[in-house]
Amino acid sequence: MTRFSAPIAEQIWSMKYRYVADEGGDASVEDTWRRVARALAVVEAEPDVWEERFYAALEDFKFLPAGRITAGAGTGRKVTLFNCFVMGTIPDDMGGIFDNLREAALTMQQGGGIGYDFSTIRPRGAVVKGVSADASGPLSFMDVWDAMCRTIMSAGSRRGAMMATMRCDHPDIEEFIAAKSDAARLRMFNLSVLVTDAFMDAVKADGPWDLQFGGKVYHTLPARDLWNRIMQATYDYAEPGVIFIDRINQANNLSYVENISATNPCGEQPLPPYGACLLGSINLSRLVIDPFGPRARLDAAALKDLVRVAVRMMDNVVDVSQFPLEAQAGEARAKRRIGLGVTGLADALLMLGQRYGSDKAARQTEIWMHKIAVAAYLASVDLAREKGAFPLFDADKYLASGTMRDMDESVRDAIAKHGIRNALLTSVAPTGTISLYAGNVSSGIEPVFAYSYTRKVLQKDGSRTEEEVVDYAVQMWREKMGDAPLPEHFVNAQVLAPEDHVKMQAAAQKWVDSSISKTINCP
Repeated sequence: MTRFSAPIAEQIWSMKYRYVADEGGDASVEDTWRRVARALAVVEAEPDVWEERFYAALEDFKFLPAGRITAGAGTGRKVTLFNCFVMGTIPDDMGGIFDNLREAALTMQQGGGIGYDFSTIRPRGAVVKGVSADASGPLSFMDVWDAMCRTIMSAGSRRGAMMATMRCDHPDIEEFIAAKSDAARLRMFNLSVLVTDAFMDAVKADGPWDLQFGGKVYHTLPARDLWNRIMQATYDYAEPGVIFIDRINQANNLSYVENISATNPCGEQPLPPYGACLLGSINLSRLVIDPFGPRARLDAAALKDLVRVAVRMMDNVVDVSQFPLEAQAGEARAKRRIGLGVTGLADALLMLGQRYGSDKAARQTEIWMHKIAVAAYLASVDLAREKGAFPLFDADKYLASGTMRDMDESVRDAIAKHGIRNALLTSVAPTGTISLYAGNVSSGIEPVFAYSYTRKVLQKDGSRTEEEVVDYAVQMWREKMGDAPLPEHFVNAQVLAPEDHVKMQAAAQKWVDSSISKTINCP
């Protein structure tokens, strides 16, 4: 009997995650779970014991490590198990710029998505001393990065992905904002403007805004004009996004040892230079007892246990993974960031009879995310007692930073007494492919996209096939209720108001210490 609840799930496994080898490959998804569990238990003092616990967490798609882990762990391939990287600070000189280009190529070759802050490169037209030339500006070098990315296929079947950021006061910010007006330009990049508190104050006050670099003001314009350009470009071309960078640094648990100026491509991981993070998701839809029944509920005990095992598995990834660059390895091991999130949230709510976007669903979401955060932090405290806190841990500074100021007192007390293994623990990724692999559960904290739809699947040979996909909760309803019509609380992304999306994200993000990847569909 197959473990897959939909044909496309098995196809995704076979194409993306199955280890194929002349000897010892994955004959079944159980083999995949066993391979991953064994690989992540190898660093334990009792590997056999933890292999079984890890396998139990993976079984039936309850815990879904990110695709890099599922595809790469235990294969012996030269790939990283980390999804998210922000590269080093780009120096403002030709040699340093192309050294960074090489590092980016090596990182994407192993399967990592990368983020870069291009604000450190002097603006177009600035004098380049010693060579009697004017600078070409950061956008010209972004074109070089874009061409490099197009030529490199990341590990497996995924193309490389990049995030580019630029400060709102850089002299070339207007060109950056308008870059995607050319549909053929910077296709491999997501773009985001680093928006500061000072800029937002100027927008509110309708004040002037200086564009400057290296202490020189190149241009002054009304702050609202620049803000309106960002909004118009976002409406016209869906980019750039905005990153409230001062808020990110203020909320960072590690604000006492790092400064952030970029994120990974999907934005759920703000990271410092050479920062790296791995991802994994708790599949809430698999933890519902009596789905659609009168006593439908999430198994709180199972959730707590699953979170604790998942944190241990993800912490072990830090030790077993390869890294494209030694600087990334050092950064990861000094802070031991992990990004544990959820998927199947909307399906779980449907099984409990709750409408996504309702006040009741938002309250339920906050309760679940709070339980996950507390369980994750306490699991990391236990790991610190057993294996040691992350090397840059400073109890007083850590407890005075970011998320920790609003954390439960019981958690704060435990950290003060024993330390913590992982500096940051929670993040919600898009989870598009792993959600399909798990039977087309709703992705991340998103609503159900559609009850059924046709999806084009990119094959390894570059061709595309079309598959009908039915949502996991809808399929379960039909199995239990037959031809009975879907209840009124079944809503999807096609009919929800933007305010419903915002309400759900607000409920979830209170207990997320990194960030959330979220799509808001506007009519």
